[in-house]
Amino acid sequence: MEKLFVRFATATAKVAGKPWTFIACVGIVMIWALSGPIFKFNETWQLVINTGTTIITFLMVFLIQNTQNRDGAAMQAKLDELLFAQRNANRRFIGIEHLTEEELDAILEEVEERGLALHREGPKRRKGASQGEVEAAQPKKAQPAGRQSRARA
Repeated sequence: MEKLFVRFATATAKVAGKPWTFIACVGIVMIWALSGPIFKFNETWQLVINTGTTIITFLMVFLIQNTQNRDGAAMQAKLDELLFAQRNANRRFIGIEHLTEEELDAILEEVEERGLALHREGPKRRKGASQGEVEAAQPKKAQPAGRQSRARA
């Protein structure tokens, strides 16, 4: 059942994102609007478009959210693998999507500070820093609790 839903959600998200789908929806709205005089703009005429768009929007939210959740998880797994594969990478970043908002904010602040420092140093920054220099430059204070054992596995 889950694989069927995944295939359906993925296909629906792909179709929904195509330009011709948008054009088809505009066409449906135009036909509805042009049919207004025929139905004398009555409540049933209005109810048709309101009900149709509400149902489609409600269902699309869940399908697109499912697709985005899977895409996000796949992206995180790929990034984690890249971090794991890099010898000089700070492996504490592996799995940080599971941290609290406060822990993520602390890490982001440290990374931004390092980035600003690099920009201030400009072109005089040395390429090919040694392993010790790279490790010394890594921030230490926001190490997620319980992840220290994985930090340099």
